[in-house]
Amino acid sequence: MKPLTDQHLAIFRRHMVEIIDMHFDLSSDELGRSAPGHRIREALLKVPRHLFVAPQLMAVAYRDMPLPIGFDKTVSQPFISAAMIDLLDLAPGMRVLEVGTGLGYQTALLAEIGARVWSVEIVEEFAETAGMRLAALSYEVAIRVGDGSRGWPQHAPFDAIIVSAAAAAPPPPLIEQLAPGGRMVLPVGTRENQQLTLIEKSSEGEVTSRVVMPVIFSQLETAASPVG
Repeated sequence: MKPLTDQHLAIFRRHMVEIIDMHFDLSSDELGRSAPGHRIREALLKVPRHLFVAPQLMAVAYRDMPLPIGFDKTVSQPFISAAMIDLLDLAPGMRVLEVGTGLGYQTALLAEIGARVWSVEIVEEFAETAGMRLAALSYEVAIRVGDGSRGWPQHAPFDAIIVSAAAAAPPPPLIEQLAPGGRMVLPVGTRENQQLTLIEKSSEGEVTSRVVMPVIFSQLETAASPVG
């Protein structure tokens, strides 16, 4: 069999986005819109997801499904990443904190939109690999190894925060680091029962939340928790 070419991969990528479009339409009641915003859609069409998975998974990189990346972790289902980013209502230049870099695919989507991204990853190997892959694609992103539940206070406040692991409740440091008028998206709940949740902070500092849809994520690791 011939190897996959960039043309083949671009076709797979377009098909992935068509599937995401369909999921948005089917989930319009929960998401509040029937299609992804144009910025995230263009990013999905451009960012090469196949470069953020293991080489042996390249052929399935554009299926709308999570894929293993090691340490018992996965890169999120593309629809879920798209929905989470879309809920943040990002514009170029916004300051975004990402908790859970993984191998950097979602980070690349945020950077492609034009956000200024600070990303925290507890697995050192992931942080190093993501940094190299993002740099190779000319995405300028700040990444550090650490406990994402504590945020990155040196660079706060953030216009938006996206958390790629489930917490029993929104971590107070992240709420504190969210700027007035900002939004945070994260899965909230136990290993068996999680809800994607949108947190909003008003210009006066009032915090409200809205449950969006059920999801399944790994649990948010903290510095005191075992990694894996």
